[in-house]
Amino acid sequence: MTILYKADPERGRQWAAHFAQKAPGVPFRVWPDIGDANAVRYLAAWQPPADVMRTFPNLEVIFSVGAGIDQFDLSGVPPHVAVVRMTEPGIVEGMVEYVTQAVLTIHRDLFDYAAQQRERVWREMPVRAASTRRVGVLGLGMLGTAVLKTLRLFGFDCAGWSRSRHEIDGVECHAGAESLDAFLARTDILVCLLPLTDATRGLIGKHVFETLPKGASFINVGRGPHVNQHDLLDALDSGHLHAAILDVTEPEPLPAGHPFWTHPRVRLTPHIASATRPESAVDVVLDNLRRHRAGERMIGEIDRARGY
Repeated sequence: MTILYKADPERGRQWAAHFAQKAPGVPFRVWPDIGDANAVRYLAAWQPPADVMRTFPNLEVIFSVGAGIDQFDLSGVPPHVAVVRMTEPGIVEGMVEYVTQAVLTIHRDLFDYAAQQRERVWREMPVRAASTRRVGVLGLGMLGTAVLKTLRLFGFDCAGWSRSRHEIDGVECHAGAESLDAFLARTDILVCLLPLTDATRGLIGKHVFETLPKGASFINVGRGPHVNQHDLLDALDSGHLHAAILDVTEPEPLPAGHPFWTHPRVRLTPHIASATRPESAVDVVLDNLRRHRAGERMIGEIDRARGY
């Protein structure tokens, strides 16, 4: 019962080394060395191959090597094949680090100080207490919850929004479409950590930006297609939105002439907010293999109807 890895080849070699050490009895292969395709029961991939079921007719589980599964085309994956998100702790830790520094960059006026440095201006700005800055996180899954718990430690006034009801100590939680505007209206720094689904694609556009208070800022560590980029540029250029920090875009990478590259109120990073760590990812997959063989639900197994 082979497990096949199909993603970055260098990471694949690291996965293979950890599997050899921790589970030497589990056959492990790295794409394109698939061996006997009929023996492949488990696939760990960023993107499965086209016509995956024709290629691997006995496939039972597809593991995403990332936190999301929106890059998968599930139309060709039958319901009996389980699809599982990656839940290893390195993804959470990396995301918490990235969002925390992004929020602090905005909170401590580093966009403005960077502009002053370019102009050789030495001028202090008033320092605001974190408790006076309202942070709102869209998406209250594993990542959003961890981010909010950390930001609370700095004293930020935190709120979260998701489709279904959540409760997080010290966080004002909103749920459902009817509460989105109230959530946005109380948010000075908006962080997108939504899963990408048909319902969230293009969600963040003109209405969202206009509903945020004037001078609010935006951080996107979800997916590029969540955002209407034209509307984001309009909000920045009009001055309604103060700044944007974007780790994800559509497409990736952006074309050379895209205005985000040079916009003074945009900071770009190349989809590096968090990454799967091979050593702990292998532990998570091995635990899920045990669960699957025991007939238990796997950690991170998605609800196909909801898309996450």
